[in-house]
Amino acid sequence: MLPCFVETSVPLEDLEVEWKRSDSETLVHLWQDGESRPESQNQLYHERAHFFPKEITHGNFSLLLTDVTNKDAGVYKCAVYTKLDSGETLIEIKEIERLIVSGAHVISVYVGEDITLNCSVDSYVPPENIEEVSWKKMDEDILVLLYQEGQILIELTGERYMGRVEFFSAEDRNKGNFSMRLKNVQTEDKGLYMCLAFSGALSANTTVEVQQLAILVDILHRVATEAKVALIIMLLLLLIPIVGVIALSTFIKHQVAEGKGRLKPAQDPESVIGDMFKNQDRNGDGRITADELKLKVEEDAEKDITRHEEL
Repeated sequence: MLPCFVETSVPLEDLEVEWKRSDSETLVHLWQDGESRPESQNQLYHERAHFFPKEITHGNFSLLLTDVTNKDAGVYKCAVYTKLDSGETLIEIKEIERLIVSGAHVISVYVGEDITLNCSVDSYVPPENIEEVSWKKMDEDILVLLYQEGQILIELTGERYMGRVEFFSAEDRNKGNFSMRLKNVQTEDKGLYMCLAFSGALSANTTVEVQQLAILVDILHRVATEAKVALIIMLLLLLIPIVGVIALSTFIKHQVAEGKGRLKPAQDPESVIGDMFKNQDRNGDGRITADELKLKVEEDAEKDITRHEEL
């Protein structure tokens, strides 16, 4: 609050109160014709500078200034005018010397993911006054990313992080956002990171801890691999009997073609195999083995050959 008082009450008619910056004559706020005139304010102070309307009749012309930044530092003049008299007073806002960096948090991440490590420098410091912001991996003392005098010195990034780290846009940095994007997280990236900012003699920092869930990823990968192997084995077990039947059928046809055997019309290879599958429940479990199938086919073939020789 910027104080401005008169000792006696004053009539509201013809009362005018001006708040200006004495260094630039910028109009901060105006009271005129019995009410405040926000439309007359400089845009920099719009919705940030307020009178206390109920206190005006008591001679209190103080001004409430909100969201103060270093840009507000300077000398302000309160001038009061009436029909009979006028007066003024000066108030100085000194530059606020503080630096606050926020963003401390813990991140849980899977190997291969991209993450953002938050770091925000407060708006009390103009962007041009932020001299340096660095990201370091504290447990190994590795420089991960460096901003200095308005430049990103990517060539100083640790080899392990080269090509995997970056700041956000220049527009974001001008708003104090010095968060770092870390791409394709690796197992060795786990640990504590510090964002350290410097502005003149001031410095501040915040930390981010990266925790990995790599063990869970390995387990899931191993389970998926084992499931694939089991599926392949099941498919092979299903294909083996089918391949065996096809091979035997081909063998029988080949024998007949060479004149070594004759099958009855009802006993062609497909029929033989079909009859055998019709009777396959004799084992009690609904299945017939490859050996049994082969033996049956050979027996029928020998019978046909013997019958042919007798004729």
